[in-house]
Formats: sequence, C-alpha cells, structure tokens
Amino acid sequence: MKVEWLILADYAEIVGNKLYLQGGGWDVFTVNTGFPANKICGLASSVRVPWNETNQRHDFEIEVQTDDGQSLARIQAQFEVGRPPGLPSGQDQRWQLGGNLGLTLDKPGTYAIVARIEGQEGARIHFNVMPGPMLSMQQPPPQQGAA
Repeated sequence: MKVEWLILADYAEIVGNKLYLQGGGWDVFTVNTGFPANKICGLASSVRVPWNETNQRHDFEIEVQTDDGQSLARIQAQFEVGRPPGLPSGQDQRWQLGGNLGLTLDKPGTYAIVARIEGQEGARIHFNVMPGPMLSMQQPPPQQGAA
C-alpha cells in the first residue's frame, strides 16, 4: 500500500468518497496573538490499496509531532476496501481519510505530520509556526542598561 497524498488544510472532509478541502495546502501558520496558539487543522490523506490487499482490515494513523518528536495529536482508523462488482482484476483502489483537529501550538518551530499504514511510515510533511509582525510589535522594547 502507498500513501498517495497527505494534505494540511483549514478544513477537510470526505463525503461520498470525494475529498472536500477548504484552505488546503498551507505549510506556514503565522501567530499574531501570542503563544500558546490554538489552531483548527484539517488533515486529508489517500491510500492506494492494491488488489491483493483488498477485503482485509488495515490500520492507519496520522500523527502531528513537534520538532523534537512529541505527539500533539493523533487520528487512528481501521479500514477495509472491498472489490466492487465489475472492477477489473488487479486494479488498485483508493481509500481516503479526512478530519479536523484542534491543536495547541506552544512555540514557533517546525512541526511534522506523519501518516502510517500498519505502523510503518508512509508519508511525512512539515509545517512551520512563525511569530507574526503583530506579535513582535506587542513585545516590550529591550531595557537599556543604567549609565
């Protein structure tokens, strides 16, 4: 099996085996309100399931990690793709997962989103959390030393 895509968005949902994204494909989150910052993140993934792995149950997970590997959130799922009538012999099929997570981001830095099939990493993407200009304007000016 192969992770076909892993996408970060503002909102993600699968309806009728179709992926619906809003604000998809971002990789930078700018924080102007201070840390910790709360962010709702949509995550979407697709797995290509080979013919010989259909009609079997599989484990899948998506994990959000800090730059030092600490887990912030996890979506776990089991799936089984059947063989619909009339499907040509040997044809792969697509299984999709879409969901939304509330994240608390404690500091600026690089965060990872990792997709795993049967416990094995299938894809990894990164996003950066950056302090914005409004946040730096809220910081008090450095203190001058006494003369």
